[in-house]
Amino acid sequence: MTEATLPRAIQVLPAGGWVARTARDVVTLDFDDRFRRRRRYVGERGLAFLLDLEEAVPLRHGDGLLLEGGGVVLVQAAPEPLVEVRAETPERLARLAWHLGNRHLPTEIRADALLIRDDHVILAMLRGMGADARQVSAPFNPEGGAYGEHNRHHGHAHGHAHPHDHGHHGHGHGHGHGHGDHCDHEH
Repeated sequence: MTEATLPRAIQVLPAGGWVARTARDVVTLDFDDRFRRRRRYVGERGLAFLLDLEEAVPLRHGDGLLLEGGGVVLVQAAPEPLVEVRAETPERLARLAWHLGNRHLPTEIRADALLIRDDHVILAMLRGMGADARQVSAPFNPEGGAYGEHNRHHGHAHGHAHPHDHGHHGHGHGHGHGHGDHCDHEH
């Protein structure tokens, strides 16, 4: 089946806003594959379809993808390698969250823990700061941040000028900004 003949998923139905048991098919995706504008997917029951949205949006566990002509595909979040970060006090956890944010790391914020992608350098930094950090496998739903959900890779390069040092992986400022095709803010 060619891309032109595939059913197109043209709208995201938020979790809870539709009846999941009516889904024609299910896709179980990690966070990167749940943040796309256009991509071909094959559901667990064999339905091939084209995600074709106006812009990249984060798909959350339980969201539905409305197919042109009718039908919905259920989105499930796949477990992926993460680090669960805990601290002895809420203040210390907030401080750890600040350090992760200062490094532009995608972070899922829970009431008593933070979840980040597994990265041995960041894991060592967190443990050095007194964090209780352990590797886990779980679905990842990071915060969107002030500039939207595009900023989800910790290894991206920056070109925007601001006077602070992120101090990880030797990444500095003054060179190209690599967000990809779904970035729409200026630097």
